[in-house]
Amino acid sequence: MYKVFVNDAPIIVTDSLKKQNKFPVFVFKDLVLDELLYRLKSKSIEGAIVFCNDLEKDWSVFKRTFKVDVAGGGLVLNTNKEILFIYRNGIWDLPKGRIEEGEGIESTALREVEEECGIKNLSLKRFLIVTYHVFYQKKEKRLKETYWYLMDSDYSGTLIPQLEEGITQAVFKNEAESQHALEDTYANIKLVVEAYKKTLN
Repeated sequence: MYKVFVNDAPIIVTDSLKKQNKFPVFVFKDLVLDELLYRLKSKSIEGAIVFCNDLEKDWSVFKRTFKVDVAGGGLVLNTNKEILFIYRNGIWDLPKGRIEEGEGIESTALREVEEECGIKNLSLKRFLIVTYHVFYQKKEKRLKETYWYLMDSDYSGTLIPQLEEGITQAVFKNEAESQHALEDTYANIKLVVEAYKKTLN
């Protein structure tokens, strides 16, 4: 199964016939993608299930209908197991950014966290999850494919938010503060935190 967000409305691309929610079901081979995206953007539907006969083949075709932007990001823990959040454009987020030419995705994730938060002594621990969301740039529909990693750092200096990227805060939050931040964040960020919590079991 793949989950792609349009704003915060999910497109669930799956080969499972088990229906777990009230979203309308579309058959991939009959799908008119632009129409579906319009319905999600206009909020005439809250989400969609796209049923595939061959999940990996159909997912590959689905991705080819977009210009794909690859990015890397991190869920960073300090020595107190607090999570590093950024505040960007009026919403809590996790640090991430686009891959640069010739760069590996793990290097991208580490670089972007360092640049967006002014943090040092980062250590990459493990891969967590890939998230997907649709956005538009100059009327071109694009798919952001973000690879997320669990990281930690013993850095105790001042965090410096990257103001030129619209980031006004970079702060570690304890469990209660993190839960509050997750009430004002993107659906993809919730998936990243859920993936991290699964590693604790």
